[in-house]
Amino acid sequence: MYKFPRDFLFGYSWSGFQFEMGLPGSEVPNSDWWAWVHDIENIAAGLVSGDLPENGPAYWDLYKKDHDIAESLGMDAIRGGIEWARIFPKPTFDVKARVERDEKGNIVSVEVPESSIKELEKIADMNALEHYREIYADWKERGKTFILNLYHWPLPLWLHDPLKVRKLGPDRAPAGWLDDKSVVEFAKFAAFVAYHLDDLVEVWSTMNEPNVVYQNGYTRPTHGFPPGYLSFEAERKAKMNLIQAHARAYDVIKEYSDKDVGVIYAYTWPDPLREDIEEEVRAIRERELYSFVDAVHFGKAADVEERDDLKGRVDWLGVNYYSRIAFDMVNGHVLPVPGYGFSGERGGYARSGRPCSDFGWEIYPEGLEQLLKDLAKRYGLPMMITENGIADAADRYRPHYLVSHLKAVHEAMKEGADVRGYLHWSLTDNYEWAQGFRMRFGLVYVDMETKKRYLRPSALVFREIATRKEIPEELEHLSSLDFLVRR
Repeated sequence: MYKFPRDFLFGYSWSGFQFEMGLPGSEVPNSDWWAWVHDIENIAAGLVSGDLPENGPAYWDLYKKDHDIAESLGMDAIRGGIEWARIFPKPTFDVKARVERDEKGNIVSVEVPESSIKELEKIADMNALEHYREIYADWKERGKTFILNLYHWPLPLWLHDPLKVRKLGPDRAPAGWLDDKSVVEFAKFAAFVAYHLDDLVEVWSTMNEPNVVYQNGYTRPTHGFPPGYLSFEAERKAKMNLIQAHARAYDVIKEYSDKDVGVIYAYTWPDPLREDIEEEVRAIRERELYSFVDAVHFGKAADVEERDDLKGRVDWLGVNYYSRIAFDMVNGHVLPVPGYGFSGERGGYARSGRPCSDFGWEIYPEGLEQLLKDLAKRYGLPMMITENGIADAADRYRPHYLVSHLKAVHEAMKEGADVRGYLHWSLTDNYEWAQGFRMRFGLVYVDMETKKRYLRPSALVFREIATRKEIPEELEHLSSLDFLVRR
């Protein structure tokens, strides 16, 4: 039996763009992702699915129903979101903030005084803000924990027009994270939200998976992420501006809140397939996996020069984990090898013989245990699993995935990792970005036509664990993948 502390949180995560829309009046047509998934050329090229977010699960209107389901499954925490473009469909450039730069032009300070908050109120959609308050309050009034993440990928179209960037170049279009004015505008947004909603928030997160934004947007143009602009220089610039944006948002939130502020990162586990390359793979982790959080924790990283204005800007760490990346020696070089991790067969098997999700992601819970122990040793920060789940429409593997990964969390905690909770991705099926509705991550199946919710069997497994704060003996067998492996 694997017992968790009584104050260990079980819950789920959601984001605005993926969950809120679905019924008339819930649309957010002023974001880069909205423009991107509606673009006829993207649809024709197969970069996006052709599914549209306005046909989604409708959490904006049906949040009470989802909260009822979550509560019935023993959940006591939600990590939610807020859509920047919904709150500010119009530009905020004219609202003044005090911005300080160093001799190299880096943004080292942004101050957003209360007078600027009042000016922002004249531009903001205050009705949308009030509706967010109603959503969060409904959960809080049940005696539950609410964690608010400010940025989960969509940017207002006035700040980033991805179709123009792709066609004209970033110097001739609103360029998003390639322009450091986005750092200042994000700080304004963060200050505004903290000022108005801090009473409902237990813990803050500035952003979710910034590495997915700069990697997929600028180095993987076939992945279907805006702006689909291939440029390693642009990737480096976007990464640096996101690092600065986190640090400046951390600072302004602290002006209006005494709560902890963290960042949520998309982790994997770089996994050597042979012992003689372990040191090379460890160096890859240092250089590629840890540099973002290194920068905002230590104030420097492998690719970021030392800056005091970045140091100590993270109070807790959100860990999103789905699978590994396997490395081997290929023609004298240590490289990722296909057939494992995120490059398995969709709905089939990895080269290891382990089953893969509908997305083709290998089930590899060992990577989560190793990752958590490594992060604990590196940072010594409180952590929370803020995303973990599987695209599995038939619910064939989700019970095994859930229990095996919770066992991995438990084992890491036994070794000293300070993990405070597990938030599943997700409660309900959602709009999965460029994949549309093809990938089903929910413990709860959603009929996108009727918006009706139906429990999958894995939801009942989750309920047993969450309500008892343990993996009970009768479910322990689900932690083993042995009889799922193809020999």
